[in-house]
Amino acid sequence: MRAFEFVRADTADAAVRTVAAHPEAKFLGGGTNLVDLMKLGVERPDLLVDVTRLPFGSVDVEPGGTVRIGTNVRNSALAAHPAVRTGLPVLSQALLAGASGQLRNMATVGGNLLQRTRCVYFQDVTKPCNKREPGSGCPARQGVHRNLAILGASEDCLATHPSDLAVALAALDARVAITGPDGNRDIPLAQLHRLPGDHPEQDTTLRHGDLITSITVPPLAFAERSAYRKVRDRASYAFAVASVAAALDVDDGVVRDIRLAFGAVAHKPWRAHAAEEALRGQPATAASFRAAAETELAAAETLRDNGFKVPLIINIIVRTLGDLAGERS
Repeated sequence: MRAFEFVRADTADAAVRTVAAHPEAKFLGGGTNLVDLMKLGVERPDLLVDVTRLPFGSVDVEPGGTVRIGTNVRNSALAAHPAVRTGLPVLSQALLAGASGQLRNMATVGGNLLQRTRCVYFQDVTKPCNKREPGSGCPARQGVHRNLAILGASEDCLATHPSDLAVALAALDARVAITGPDGNRDIPLAQLHRLPGDHPEQDTTLRHGDLITSITVPPLAFAERSAYRKVRDRASYAFAVASVAAALDVDDGVVRDIRLAFGAVAHKPWRAHAAEEALRGQPATAASFRAAAETELAAAETLRDNGFKVPLIINIIVRTLGDLAGERS
């Protein structure tokens, strides 16, 4: 591992100034992804700025039902919070589906959103990778791509975003508060992550020195009727092969409203707007759920070994929405 300096920030502004002044500096939260990548030689910061003692460690339910989550809240604490377990089950389930209990106790919410792809070529510094070394190529197209993207990929990159939490937050229309060198701003989570295009090295729209301070989940009348379903290669401690986050509002057997997002199929959490639009006003039946899923997946571009994800996602949608519709009735 490359030698690096370590400092502990006392304020968010100090942390931002320090990182912004050092091109190779990184913020350090739980370190469950960053430290692993440093050991592999993928990340090579010369300075780590510890932000875990900044005052962003609470979950607050505001008047009107908005839930504000500090960036330093541990994944396990958020999953166990009463307001999340009862009012936002999709969020709690997504967190509990990710990693081991030990890792959830260490990992922070902000770091979870910013974790990097698990593509084997990205993690192996002996192999070319456009995300790690722009212009070096993407061997995944002809090589190992079973778990990689079927939506929104480019010729330069097939990587998928690994976070379960981010998929649930995408379905809930969450927003992200950021403190940066140019001041404070608030953006939809949908604008935080980006598709690869011809710059796959850019995972997010953040600028160097930008620090996420909180995530806000707006009130959703039917958020209690939500769920997260994750398919993985083994029953525990594995990243998703495909996942679905859903919230469903059914009235008299008809879909009144819906929120739907997919994981492990794109460079970012994939909000399924086409499927949502296709379902509103339709009967809450397996046939309607399947037709809407097929509408969304019509844009899928598959390769030799990842085409199975299309029927897999469709089946997960049908099962998850069917369960939610049954709970409502």
